[in-house]
Amino acid sequence: MNTDTTTLYKLMVLYMLDKVNFPLSNSQISEFVLNHQYTNYFTLQEVINTLATDNFITILNYRNSTQYKLTSEGAETISFFANKISPAIREDIDTYLKENSYELKCETNTTSDYYRSTNGDYIVHCQVKEGNSTLIELNLSTPLESQADAMCAKWRDASQEIYDFAMHKLLN
Repeated sequence: MNTDTTTLYKLMVLYMLDKVNFPLSNSQISEFVLNHQYTNYFTLQEVINTLATDNFITILNYRNSTQYKLTSEGAETISFFANKISPAIREDIDTYLKENSYELKCETNTTSDYYRSTNGDYIVHCQVKEGNSTLIELNLSTPLESQADAMCAKWRDASQEIYDFAMHKLLN
């Protein structure tokens, strides 16, 4: 692969992460890059892995999602080299982020995962964040892994209702 195109893909990912104040998931970055046909999935994953290995981005792993945040090295790099991305590509990225900002933020700020506790149960950890603040965080114990997995799968859709219920019960 051409070094110039690889560098461009790296700068595009850094630019995307620099333009938001929350992590982006692998699927969110992939959706943009693949829908605009800038490169293929495998090349993009190679680029992302290289950025992580070189400490330009941080990887956050959750059960159903891998998310990326810009490191200080990545922020410094994109501040120097953003002009190497064509204005048309920057406009495509800016438009995508602006049009999808709410959905992107909701998707990455609502996380769930589970792990096995020392007593053999599964602890389901569910969280909704807004920026650096945690709005709600729950840890629930369940005896079956299938239950833990189901709870994680439903958290994103149920989190707002659960938050509203908890606020209502605690304040009334």
